Amino acid sequence: MKNRYTYPIVVILSMFMFISGSFCQDMNYSQYFSTPIYYNPAFTGINSGLRARFLFRDQWPSLPSPFKSYYFSADLGDRNLPGSGGIGLMINQDTPGAGLIKNFGAAITIGVRIPITDFMVSQVGIKAGIMQRTVNWGDLVFTDQLSSKYGNIYQSQFIPPDQSKRTVPDFAVGGVLQFMNPEGNINGNVGFAVDHIFQPDVSFLSTGSSQYPRKFVGQFDLVISTGQGGSSSSMMRASDEPLKFNIGGIYQNQANLNSLQVGLNLLKYNVYLGAWYKTTMTGVVNSAMALVAGYRYNFYDDMNIKFMYSYDLQISGALQGTGGAHEISLILELDKLSVFGGGGGGYVPGGRQGGGAMECPTFY
Repeated sequence: MKNRYTYPIVVILSMFMFISGSFCQDMNYSQYFSTPIYYNPAFTGINSGLRARFLFRDQWPSLPSPFKSYYFSADLGDRNLPGSGGIGLMINQDTPGAGLIKNFGAAITIGVRIPITDFMVSQVGIKAGIMQRTVNWGDLVFTDQLSSKYGNIYQSQFIPPDQSKRTVPDFAVGGVLQFMNPEGNINGNVGFAVDHIFQPDVSFLSTGSSQYPRKFVGQFDLVISTGQGGSSSSMMRASDEPLKFNIGGIYQNQANLNSLQVGLNLLKYNVYLGAWYKTTMTGVVNSAMALVAGYRYNFYDDMNIKFMYSYDLQISGALQGTGGAHEISLILELDKLSVFGGGGGGYVPGGRQGGGAMECPTFY
């Protein structure tokens, strides 16, 4: 006799979004440097002006149901704002669990700037938003639908819960320290953030509970220029631009799972090239090499657009043969845009000056 309430044999991978592909974690972007406020809200407005970022990730395209993710953010760094920091908006969506579940998030981010010296500044930031998860009960396969001989041939007696959508508040906090040398040819940052602080309950069942795990993120970036320092969007002939190295890394911990990504990007002649090693550090270890290429086009001395592409090449672990992952990002920068009056401002050694604290030059 069939039991009216049976367990699904298709496990709802409700938070199946990380590179390890088998545990409950957020989506991980290889181009973490193209999605800074996704990992740490303290990066909101860290550089003056407006930055709009679009990113698409197609993970494991060789599988029947690849995992696609979409990301958008816009943040404004305006030194005339109270706190001399910035405000931002972030939206992301992905479809884990073989497309049976959709995750959607939207948030406002705020950064507050704390000057330390002419060559060092810190920012703290918060994220306040929502997390929404939707499940398609009709596409699930249950045990009472299966025949040992013919497979999926029966009509399930499972009665889906009334709720197919769950929306909960979600919060994050972070901090970042930026620094540069007096000559302006070396600059960097160190940051730390905690996401999903209150571990919101994302269970679809009223009789159950599923707390979304906190995520801890630590990262660093160091940019070394072979010539005079300055913003990556500063207008100059490509042949005159110094070679820039970006060495960086990001560490993540969520649900007792750990991952690490370290690597190097180069910028010369408006062309980006890079390679990043990614590895999981818990359970079955999977490693990949993310290869990066991009181009920056300067419209004016304070406006540019950047296109970057990366491919994750699996080099070890159980995920070989999944097709890796493709990422495409598009970034628009307006360095001097100010909504609250005045110019972008800040101090850059060898660059423009204003009334605020140090404005570190950026690599991206």
